[in-house]
Order: sequence, then structure tokens, then C-alpha cells
Amino acid sequence: MKKYIDTGKKDTRSGFGAGLTELGQKNPDVVALCADLTGSLKMDEFKANHPDRFFQVGIAEANMMGIAAGLTIGGKIPFTGTFANFSTGRVYDQIRQSIAYSHKNVKICASHAGITLGEDGATHQILEDIGLMKMLPGMTVINTCDYNQTKAATLAIAEHHGPVYLRFGRPKVANFTAEDAPFKIGKAVHLQEGTDVTLVATGHLVWEALLAAESLNEKGISAEVINIHTIKPLDNKAILDSVKKTGCIVTAEEHNYLGGLGESVARVLSQNFPSPQEFVATNDTFGESGTPAQLMDKYGLNAEAIVKAAQKVIARK
Repeated sequence: MKKYIDTGKKDTRSGFGAGLTELGQKNPDVVALCADLTGSLKMDEFKANHPDRFFQVGIAEANMMGIAAGLTIGGKIPFTGTFANFSTGRVYDQIRQSIAYSHKNVKICASHAGITLGEDGATHQILEDIGLMKMLPGMTVINTCDYNQTKAATLAIAEHHGPVYLRFGRPKVANFTAEDAPFKIGKAVHLQEGTDVTLVATGHLVWEALLAAESLNEKGISAEVINIHTIKPLDNKAILDSVKKTGCIVTAEEHNYLGGLGESVARVLSQNFPSPQEFVATNDTFGESGTPAQLMDKYGLNAEAIVKAAQKVIARK
């Protein structure tokens, strides 16, 4: 069984900041916009190095999306930065009408996603943003798992023409993907080979899926682990190839089970290869205030929950 090493916990938003800094040096068309959260989004270095290409719009997220859409007309590649709740729910109309409808080349970069936002509580912990964004025609939706992958994704989306929603988080989490690992939009990453159950995870739950696979291995259960960093377009082939081998699947995400990765996987299975599936996700609920670790445990978004779901889905085969 392949072992993955946490090289040192880092927050994924810092991966975005590092990627944006590198883009600032490499691509003069990249511009950045922020809604009064420059430090939280780790955009300080880009701002310091390229003050003429950084726009602080203040607490006016809808205006930020409109400005970003306009900048694309002049050939710029705008990266917007604010919390996931303010990047989607607050500005859905502007994204739909000004960005998605005309397929503008805007990169919507959203930090502090999910319940791991923590103590700020339910009003800031958006758990429906993946659903909102993936339903927009032409919108690419990416949810990265660690610092290295977030940096790689930030660099990759600058080369992709069209609107992108890049989702990442606030807390420091395991950094286990290779620093030089290629990032290909729409291409899943196989982390662990297995024969008894497929574990498909996204974002912070990828590391938990790897921990779950270790626990399952100790119980004599062989788990295949796949990192789905791109939720749209989804790597249908990777999912189907794996489930045809294992016969069942668990999807794991820091998002409502309604509208997230799990539902996208269920659609693929129902249309091509109906199979038992279990969901590890929030159960149609808002979050609450607490530390990220406390909330992940309370809402069942951890390795233990994935192990239980795997045992349950195997029994349904």
C-alpha cells in the first residue's frame, strides 16, 4: 500500500497566493482584484510587486465581478479574491449575467470554503457553492486538496480560456502532493490502487480518504483512492473504470450532499454503470461556530466517517 507523507501542514489559500505571485512575474496580462481581504487571500505579495495590476474594490463584491468581466474585454486575465460565500452566493446574479453568460475569462478564486472556515459560523460557511457554480453553463469548477495542488491549479487556470471557480480553504492541512505534480484540468489523480471499494474525494477530504484507506487496509479491505480536484468537467472515465473494478463507491466532500461532487458521480453511475454509493458530506444543513477540527468531527467529515461509509457500501454489493 502506497504511503503518503504530510510534509508540513499549510493552508491552501497560501498555495493560491504563491501561485498568483508566480503568475504576476510570468504573465503581464494577469490582474488581481480583491474585496477588502487582501491578507486573508494571501494576495499581498502580488499587490506589492504589481500595484498597477491590483485593484482593491472594497466590500463591493458584485462590483468586483463586473469590473473583472470588463477587464477581459481588453485581454486581461482577472483573478478575483474573497471568501467563498461572497464569491458565489452574494454575487450569483453578476457571475451568471456578466461572466458565465458571455463566457468571460474570469478566474473566481474563493477562500474560506466549507465549514473549516470555523469560528465565523454558519453565515460565512458556504456549503452549497459547488452546486451553484457547477450548474452555470461553461463554468469550470476546481476544489484543491493541499497547498501544492492549489498553487499548481492557480497556475493552470491562467492558461485555460473561460470562467473558472477555484475553491480552497482557510486552515492548515496536510501537504502531501508532490511539489512538481502536473495539474490537468478535468483529469482525476489516482492516489491508491484498490479492489474492494472506490473512495472518491475532493478538497480537504482527500487526505481523510487516504487515512481511511489505511484503516480499511488494516481491516483487510482494499480501497482505491481518487482525488477529484476538478468537479466540472468531471473525469467520468476514471470513476467508471474504478467502480467497474471495485463494484461500489464512497464520495467525500466538505459540501452539502445535495448538489456537490456526490451528486455528479451519482449521475455518471446512473447513466453508465449503476452501483452502490454512499455519501460523506453535510446532510442538508447549515454549519455553526467552532474550530475546524470540531466541526469536521461533528458533521462527519473525516476518515472515521469514510471508513464507516465504505463498510456500509461494501455490504450493499
